[in-house]
Amino acid sequence: MAAIAAASTSMASTAVFTTHLSLCSTAKAASFCRSALPYLLPRVSASAFSTSFKFAESKRSSLLQVKASSSEEASADTSEFITELKEKWDAVEDKTTVLLYGGGAIVAVWLSSILVGAINSVPLLPKVLELVGLGYTGWFVYRYLLFKSSRKELAEDIEELKKKVAGTE
Repeated sequence: MAAIAAASTSMASTAVFTTHLSLCSTAKAASFCRSALPYLLPRVSASAFSTSFKFAESKRSSLLQVKASSSEEASADTSEFITELKEKWDAVEDKTTVLLYGGGAIVAVWLSSILVGAINSVPLLPKVLELVGLGYTGWFVYRYLLFKSSRKELAEDIEELKKKVAGTE
């Protein structure tokens, strides 16, 4: 009995190997044949599964409808955006300062990502910081969002900050 099982396994592996070799002889499959992964034959589906799948697919496709826009509208929006951006750039008087601030912002984001990666690699520290963040979120909700008077106070503080940033105060 073991000899029959071994023979059938050997025959199956030979069939897969010869199919793999026949696929590798074509020019299209050259990159596939260099793969270290074994070749797997495509799966044959049962007829009962395919009919139920077709029904579910037709039902789902009726729910999903995609509305495409013409490429003319997209190109018009893009050209408007570019012309508006050029106008704003021409209106800037001190371009070197803008470039320095932009470069500084990019460097700051890069450095902060390095810092977050370093902190994340320390054992237990990310979980402790997560707990601190959850605690602060809970305090903020209790302090500013739970009661109507505190929400009003938060809105006033935000408006005051907006005025300070805008320079109208």
